[in-house]
Amino acid sequence: MLCVSTILCLHLKAQNSAKIPSDVVPFQVTVKASVFKGKNALALEIKGEANGDSTLAILKHIDFHNGIIEAKISGQTLANARETARGFVGIAFRTAADASKMEVFYLRPTNGRANDQLRRNHSSQYISIPGYSWEKLREETPGKYEAYVDILPAEWIKIKIVVKDETARLYVNGAAQPTLIVNDLKQGKDIRGSVGLWIGPGTLGHFTDVKITKED
Repeated sequence: MLCVSTILCLHLKAQNSAKIPSDVVPFQVTVKASVFKGKNALALEIKGEANGDSTLAILKHIDFHNGIIEAKISGQTLANARETARGFVGIAFRTAADASKMEVFYLRPTNGRANDQLRRNHSSQYISIPGYSWEKLREETPGKYEAYVDILPAEWIKIKIVVKDETARLYVNGAAQPTLIVNDLKQGKDIRGSVGLWIGPGTLGHFTDVKITKED
């Protein structure tokens, strides 16, 4: 079950896996109901050659500004993925209906236990659309918008995102302290929008147990 508290609850059944769930709007991704690691979930893959980072499924009927987003997510690289694929998987928030604006926290699960320390340091990431890709943020402010976290590909990862005005904090696997803190959300403190299930290139992503608590 993919459950969004007080707003909607998607009961996903394996026999309906050929249909796009009616509660999401896909942008440059395919979306299917799936069973993964014993849980009903949504499975996402990028469709063809994506244009930019707006590769996600937006949840319908949600107006989010401040509050808490919780979910279980999993990312793994596809068999035909490029060498640079990392299983990119995350959550977008304050997302415009046309996917033109959003804030995003995402993970690179294959980096979590890499033997290269630099790769480990890039396990979690913040980006902001439009205008703030990971490349731009890393070049201009190295290390400020990414951090290490112990994660694995193809495993469920519990995340919590706490948003208040221009600040957002990412918590992973029940940790008391945030993995990543952003005190200057790039789209500004007043933007609001939906919540999206986000993936990057070469990724098979799974999402379940989504809970949204609004605190406006």
